[in-house]
Amino acid sequence: MKNNKSGILLSLFEIALGILLLIDPVGFTTGIIMVAGVLLLLFGVVEVIKYFRTDAVKAASEQYLTKGLCALGAGVFCLLKTEWFTVAFPAMTFLYGIVVLVTGLSKLQLTVDMLRVKSKKWFLALISAAISIACAVLILMNPFSSTAVLWTIAGITLIVEALLDVVTWFLGGREQKKAADPAAEDKSE
Repeated sequence: MKNNKSGILLSLFEIALGILLLIDPVGFTTGIIMVAGVLLLLFGVVEVIKYFRTDAVKAASEQYLTKGLCALGAGVFCLLKTEWFTVAFPAMTFLYGIVVLVTGLSKLQLTVDMLRVKSKKWFLALISAAISIACAVLILMNPFSSTAVLWTIAGITLIVEALLDVVTWFLGGREQKKAADPAAEDKSE
């Protein structure tokens, strides 16, 4: 479990994200875009201040002013044009589908890795990989009539995948511990 803390935290984050998407997908997305806008504004202000407080040669080579102005522009855009992201949703959906597909393929490697080390719970990773790949194909084919349906599917996908990942990591960790300490297996039987 020590090696999988970041994976478990990521899974818990995915569960929370999935729940929020199920509760209010449009409001949640708008909120995320606005938070991103505020963070970009803060980053932009810091970079502009850094530009004027740093030695001229270093400030020029690090391009603090350019980074700051770009971040400020992006932040203002996020805050004033949140509806643009809704209009651009099909492109973002495609990118999300690609991310889910890559995640599914990495889980497929995890399945093969578990098989190679003779883990008894390899099928959990396979189920998770299959769900990820199936959802990716579904998202990339985009048979949905509305954005809300897609967000609901995305929310459910995130929750199910994350729960399967936690179970896989937990059971896989127990098997690795037993393999490393055969005496522990004898005590548990």
